[in-house]
Amino acid sequence: MQKARVSLGVNLHCSEMLSSKEADKMDETAAVMRKQQSGQSQPISRDVCRGGGDKLQLCRVMRPDDANIMGNVHGGIILKMIEEAGAIVGTRHCNTLNGERCWVALVRVEKTEFLVPVFIGEVVHVSAEITFTSKHSLEVQVKVMAENILKGTKKLANKAALWYVPCSLENADKILEVPPIKYASAEQEEMGRKRYEAQKIVRWETKARIEEVLPPPLNPEPHTVGFSQSSLIHLLGPSDCTISDYVYGGVTMKLMDEVAGIVAARHCNTKIVTASVEAINFHRKIKKGCVVTVTGRLTFASNRSMEIEALVDAASLVDDEKVSYRAVSAFFTYISLDKDNKPLPVPLLKALFTHPDGLCDDPLKSHPTSLRDVNSSCQ
Repeated sequence: MQKARVSLGVNLHCSEMLSSKEADKMDETAAVMRKQQSGQSQPISRDVCRGGGDKLQLCRVMRPDDANIMGNVHGGIILKMIEEAGAIVGTRHCNTLNGERCWVALVRVEKTEFLVPVFIGEVVHVSAEITFTSKHSLEVQVKVMAENILKGTKKLANKAALWYVPCSLENADKILEVPPIKYASAEQEEMGRKRYEAQKIVRWETKARIEEVLPPPLNPEPHTVGFSQSSLIHLLGPSDCTISDYVYGGVTMKLMDEVAGIVAARHCNTKIVTASVEAINFHRKIKKGCVVTVTGRLTFASNRSMEIEALVDAASLVDDEKVSYRAVSAFFTYISLDKDNKPLPVPLLKALFTHPDGLCDDPLKSHPTSLRDVNSSCQ
């Protein structure tokens, strides 16, 4: 009786004899796998999906440690998962060609709306897809679905668009070229190009507005900007960073959402929830070992919602010159809720409060980095 062939270290007990052609094919497969296991694997070559680039889906169940003080999933957790999915699909795509290896750095998150709350016990599915590439950047569209596995229902919780640039593993300041994707139509490519040009202009305008954060006055009155202004200081460690020792964009976004939530809660003295993020601009990379100061302050309040500016300043803890620099900026929108999670009116900002140069009748002019007013002092 012919001896059964052994492939990949597993005995194949077959009722019929293998043909020589089948056997040769199995031998080739085994040889490839042995080569990969011995550390001689080659870069994977694959075609980009037509009409949208590489795709990825992450999913995990929401646990109690993902909750905010209301018991729902913290908005910062969702933002962090969105960025993780975008970074994975972006890094994978940018390393499809033979050449210098790289990782992708987040430079901007477009306006993101939190459509419905996500609850503990639900399974969150984060789908990411590359929708546009320029020579040195790529756009990733992300969709977040929340699944109740007990009821068998799904709901759209969030949508976002993120922009990345590929940075060399050997030199983080070196921006590499992005492999192009194939588009389903010329119209799709043109729409992506318009989005690319628009975000590039806004990012440069935002950089030009960077100014120093003013400290709040002593003993500020309730419902003034200074009364609710809050700061958080965090030392960035290995768990916050990529393999290149630069902080994940999702970690920064979570810290910003936490500070903005504190500001909203102090202003309203009620339960609050993130409604949307206007845009998040990443001006400079933050390296491991830096101390970040995340500051949040109210810039506008209507009867239904409040706008909060969140700023991230970073400084190295170990370098001789501990120069602080503006790393990230964003605007968050929050709403106030009652005990039954129904919207409450938001207290308006008071018109008068102390300014270093005297009383100011415009609360936004005491905080010049607001998008609503970029003057450096009261007029």
